[in-house]
Amino acid sequence: MAEKRSERSAHPLARQRPQQRRQRPLPPGEQFFTPGATGLRQKVEKRSAAPLVFLFQLPRWIAPVALVVLLLVGFAVPSFWGGLAVLPVIGFVGWLAYMSWPSLGARGRILRVALLTFLLLLAADRFGAF
Repeated sequence: MAEKRSERSAHPLARQRPQQRRQRPLPPGEQFFTPGATGLRQKVEKRSAAPLVFLFQLPRWIAPVALVVLLLVGFAVPSFWGGLAVLPVIGFVGWLAYMSWPSLGARGRILRVALLTFLLLLAADRFGAF
């Protein structure tokens, strides 16, 4: 009887499956880089390709949650540490603003400049500039 059990194959749900991480496919598009970019923009786009793909492969909620937590710490802690918490948010928002700048209209550019100005003023306030 024990021999019959070992000869039978396991139930399909009981079989061990290799764990595979589901990855989202990259968004469709014709080009990853800005056409005709030269100088600094071309260098930044090439260096940003790997981090952008990495961020795209992460679950969608991780980056916004991390940024909101850092921003809330920046608001809640009125000291040097609050300013340090806002610096990664400034860097990330500035990087994404720079990367998306060529495809933005006037309204989008104004909003990004206003957001960066607000974040810089918040950090300056936490570092004691005001």
